[in-house]
Amino acid sequence: MQAEFTYAPPRGPLDVLHLDEDLLVLNKPPGLLSVPGKAARHADCLEARAKAAFPGALLVHRLDMDTSGVMIFALNKSAQRHLGLQFERRQAEKTYEALVWGQPADQGEVSLPLIVDWPNRPLQMVDHERGKPAHTRFEVMAREAIHSRLRLMPTTGRSHQLRVHMLALGHPVLGDRFYATGEALTAAPRLCLHALTLEIYHPAGGARIAFHAPCPF
Repeated sequence: MQAEFTYAPPRGPLDVLHLDEDLLVLNKPPGLLSVPGKAARHADCLEARAKAAFPGALLVHRLDMDTSGVMIFALNKSAQRHLGLQFERRQAEKTYEALVWGQPADQGEVSLPLIVDWPNRPLQMVDHERGKPAHTRFEVMAREAIHSRLRLMPTTGRSHQLRVHMLALGHPVLGDRFYATGEALTAAPRLCLHALTLEIYHPAGGARIAFHAPCPF
């Protein structure tokens, strides 16, 4: 059973990675929701903060609350539609960095279908009969005694995909309060998962452009 959770989002100004007439790219801190939760006490989120500073900001995608890194907003409806189609058609390329428990293979792929674990939501689980296809590529960047630093490259965007896929390999992400246990959970003060890069076609003109947020752990 999950311990009682108290939402205490971090304070501080927006970390703006890029701004133009169509795009707002932010570096989301860990511990901040991407969008408002159902409860009033969960209203503070990156979307609300973005809209307060840039009233035209429109949501395009989300990151898990405990995940940090690159998150993009559109600044007009046309750009939102353009970006939304890129995510839908898997033209947006995302790279994550993670610390995981143990020593996985130097590189590999995970293709395991995922579905919400309804009695334990928001947790997700592998389900070969009802799950939606999910695919992740990974490669080891560095190794330490008890953990490894990975580059993760998802080609689908299922909820908790990277966290569940790493768990399925026997290498949960350090500090993951949903899926890690024991030493893997206590080895880090936060979820060690970071959205490192996001590459898209710019809505105005179509040039390929990449955004990067340095890994904080």
